[in-house]
Amino acid sequence: MVRRFDDTDYSGDLRGVVRAPTRTGDLAGAIELGHASIAHRSRISDVTTASLFLAIAILTLLRFILAASLPLSFDESYYWLWSKHLALGYYEHPALIALAIRAGTLIFDDTQFGVRFVPLTASLVASWAVWRSAAVWFSSERLGASACLLFNATLMIAAETMGATPDALLIAAAALLLWTVAKLDSTQDGRWWLAAGAAAGIAIAAKYTGFFLCCSLALWLCASPAGRPWLRTIWPYAGASIALALFAPTIIWNATHGFVSFQFQFGRLGVSHPNAPYLLEFLDGQIALASPCILVLAAFGLVRNSPLAKPARLLGFAAANVWPALLYFPFHSLHDRVQGNWPCFVYPAVALLAAQALSGLCGNTLSGKVVQVSRILALPVAAAILTVAYAQAFFGVLPLGRRDPIARMTAIGFRPVAERISMQALNGHVGAIITTNYATASWIAFYAAPSVPVVELASGCRFSSSPHVTPALLRGRLLYVTPAPEREMIQVRDHFFRIAFAGKIPRTRNGIAIDAYYLYTVSGYHGAVAGRVP
Repeated sequence: MVRRFDDTDYSGDLRGVVRAPTRTGDLAGAIELGHASIAHRSRISDVTTASLFLAIAILTLLRFILAASLPLSFDESYYWLWSKHLALGYYEHPALIALAIRAGTLIFDDTQFGVRFVPLTASLVASWAVWRSAAVWFSSERLGASACLLFNATLMIAAETMGATPDALLIAAAALLLWTVAKLDSTQDGRWWLAAGAAAGIAIAAKYTGFFLCCSLALWLCASPAGRPWLRTIWPYAGASIALALFAPTIIWNATHGFVSFQFQFGRLGVSHPNAPYLLEFLDGQIALASPCILVLAAFGLVRNSPLAKPARLLGFAAANVWPALLYFPFHSLHDRVQGNWPCFVYPAVALLAAQALSGLCGNTLSGKVVQVSRILALPVAAAILTVAYAQAFFGVLPLGRRDPIARMTAIGFRPVAERISMQALNGHVGAIITTNYATASWIAFYAAPSVPVVELASGCRFSSSPHVTPALLRGRLLYVTPAPEREMIQVRDHFFRIAFAGKIPRTRNGIAIDAYYLYTVSGYHGAVAGRVP
């Protein structure tokens, strides 16, 4: 039997050509024919891998083009404000995303591409790590390329690795963790535990949901036959020390800020009122973000692998990556909303599990036929979902207006609004622009670049590293901007004696209203000085 470096079994070719030849010439001819057949199949495999690489390159290029052209989401501009006042931690997340944005803007200035440059680079690292992980575990470059293509074909990866959010860095860390464990398992070299610890440390330094990856690693280590022998060595503990060292700045920041970030994030773990529709919303979201056929293939790969399985050195760790999230997030969605991006860190493992299902036998059972159909439709369906998403992001082909999720989350159509706000602030001789919404403050600060400070009155904890406003600034004439006066105006009425309506500026796309911003001139501030200048 010839060892497989791709998914082609060459033993049949050799058996077919070496059939007890009777003459030396026949033997030489048979061997030559056998080598030719192997070379021919190898060329076919090379062409297939090259085609997969081309598809990956196209998807990556589209992501870079979209990143350079699509306006920032409110979270991205919010994290950009963090990067202007670096700290060891922040209210909602650890500091890694602020450091990444600061590095990108140092190279490309305060541009959309500059803000997104490091997360985009991390997406390349993630793709490489997924490819190498699959290539190591499957001993197949073609399946490595297949896993990488499935990874990039999901809407989750297209969206989350394009933006400057902690998710992009978390996904890259998750992919690197898969690769380091693949190398650890294939080489049995304990030094790979140091790299695994670094990957886990980057994950939890990017976002608190990185702790799920740490749990997955512990599950594989303690429950898997491939992992348990390492417990008798120093290497896993050395790796854990590296992870803890990378997370230490976040711990220090929380310890000096009343553990506000831990309370905010881990306080969500509690059970409140049951709400079953949240579960359906979560499941619908993951079907769309993963693509239904890729999700079916991944589910098939998941049931074939387990940390407890005897051939655990195949994809036991990839399965262990999925199980903690698979158990927790549906449970959480029974009582509270789970944002679609929260399980993003499992998608490198999902790609590997789906790629394994591409190569396995299906059988004639109902499940086998479902898998066979999913293999055929996986990429076409994913391509159709991405096509619609990119067309909507680039051109707004569907006139959804207020129901357009891309337009609502990103600053599409906001630049003209920002220019009018800045002009009105200049003409009105105001001392500052104030808001009661961190998203509005972030967009104004990035797109308006006003000549006066932007002050966020309602969410000072979100800008804890920013300077406090001065009493003199608030007691002058100010311009208040809000997209929801009926909900937010009460916070202004409590602190200003004089409030006068100053105009309404609609935000539109292709002539269709997305939302509107209401402007008021306010003065006569009273009470304790509040707010920060983000």
